[in-house]
Amino acid sequence: MPGTGGGQGALAGEGLTEVSYSTNQANALIHLYRAEVGKMTAYRQRLDMTTNWSVVTTAGLASFALGDVNNSHATFLFAMFMNYFFLRLEARRFRTYEIAHHRVRIMERFFYPAMLGDKVDPHWHQLLLAELAKPRSPMSRSDAMGWRLGRNYLWIYTAVLVAWFAKLDLQMPKGWKLEFPAALELADIGSFPGWLVFLGVFVFYGYLIWLAVRAYRTYPLEEG
Repeated sequence: MPGTGGGQGALAGEGLTEVSYSTNQANALIHLYRAEVGKMTAYRQRLDMTTNWSVVTTAGLASFALGDVNNSHATFLFAMFMNYFFLRLEARRFRTYEIAHHRVRIMERFFYPAMLGDKVDPHWHQLLLAELAKPRSPMSRSDAMGWRLGRNYLWIYTAVLVAWFAKLDLQMPKGWKLEFPAALELADIGSFPGWLVFLGVFVFYGYLIWLAVRAYRTYPLEEG
């Protein structure tokens, strides 16, 4: 979980006590809090940067593919691959972001309530010490990919899929009737049959949807 509960009702009332801090302890925790918030801000910008790369790359490839009827529809398959690369890169950054977020939430739920006179678990420092001694992301790579998919990339992948279908439609000979399974030949790429291309695309999209759904179940992120 992205943080451990604090405050009066968070620990079922057991082990709650007033915690006092020396000036040095309070200053150290305050500086740590500021540093982790700064890291979150920096990685938030890096996350937005990766998404921008994906949007610009997708728009450029789509413009190229749709700009000339002779350009291959395989351009959109390349766009799917590039977006997957950006997604994995963004997921790695998001995991690092969540390390800082996890530490910030620990301090927000225990340190600051204690400073304001609330009763908290006096052993909450062990949570923070464990995070500092062995930094690790609280979420898996699959969860990180699923969260970034749900927030941004499913929309991008939807646009790529719609544009791909539009490109296949533009490639249809004039007056040609859409009939199956002959219509699958529109997706032929060299020696690769169209039905195999369609199968690969839909399996890939099914995998993306599974990642997004799984992430919401296994890692309930504290964001609205």
